[in-house]
Amino acid sequence: MTQIASQAPSATLYERLGGGDGLRTIIGAIVDAHLENALIRTRFEPFDRASMKDAAFRFFAQATGGPEVYDGRGLRATHRGMNVNEQEFLAATDDVLAVLRSHGVGEREQQEVLAAFFAMKGEVLRL
Repeated sequence: MTQIASQAPSATLYERLGGGDGLRTIIGAIVDAHLENALIRTRFEPFDRASMKDAAFRFFAQATGGPEVYDGRGLRATHRGMNVNEQEFLAATDDVLAVLRSHGVGEREQQEVLAAFFAMKGEVLRL
């Protein structure tokens, strides 16, 4: 396991998560974790895994300060009609945290990712 240590405060979250390669690995592992999670996997099964990983990577790369551009649907449009509930949202959050920890992501970065995740909650729940 590689420890992704906290870098200087001027480094973007994208850089602190390992740049494009590091973030792509983390996002891929998160998607895989969601597909293995009995509580939420049916939400993800209708989608092509590789396409989902790529779109999620581009979304998070742009959101964390990377050079990638996300041009896909917004969160609200993506989740409309899914009626995601609180328990499912928390299960997804647990997956994210477990992956971050298993990839040696620093505490500061974990907190920043979780804060961003919870900030998007209104764009995902009960739509």
